[in-house]
Amino acid sequence: MKALIFDLDGTLADTLRDIMDAMNHALAARGLPVHGPDAYRSFVGEGASQLVRNALPPGRDELVPELLAAYRAHYLAHLIVHTQPYPGIPELLSELQARGLPLAVLSNKPHELTTRVVAALFPGVPFAGVLGQRPDHPRKPDPAGALELCSALGHAPGDIALVGDTRTDMQTALAAGMIAIGVRWGFRDAPELTAHGAHHLIARPADLLALFATTPPIA
Repeated sequence: MKALIFDLDGTLADTLRDIMDAMNHALAARGLPVHGPDAYRSFVGEGASQLVRNALPPGRDELVPELLAAYRAHYLAHLIVHTQPYPGIPELLSELQARGLPLAVLSNKPHELTTRVVAALFPGVPFAGVLGQRPDHPRKPDPAGALELCSALGHAPGDIALVGDTRTDMQTALAAGMIAIGVRWGFRDAPELTAHGAHHLIARPADLLALFATTPPIA
């Protein structure tokens, strides 16, 4: 591995509470059922529109545009209330930076929000590129965003690891021809990551450093 691309939500940062609060605020204001953290762990990861569809009761897709606008407005105003880096992530990024490894972020969170969260939580990290979901650009698991970051990172896809916490990230890595690394501290569990092609699983941020030795991929 000569460079790394990180997912944001559930990988670098624990954003679940602020996402949940914003979505539940929009639901409750319309008399719709709200959800707890366990539900949101499965709702997130595929963009804001899909988050809204997942949170709505079955058969209420006509509410998606209205609810999406309400969610985005509340989330934008309460973006970093509870959100924080996962323990060990700042130290990991510092060590990777000290080793001279180019780093990037690729998220299905809207681009403006992605760049704001990254800038607020990791102001000292010189990411070579930070991409969120942008209009007219396909979101993960389409590999376009990951491949776009290759030029910024200065390496071919096969020399880059994509680190994430969901099947979407693993699928993106494989589609881009990158090394797929699944993290076990995020929003999804290990079976999902292995079932969708993770080459490696790590339980703690520091475990990523061990993969720069001769660790074989998981079976």
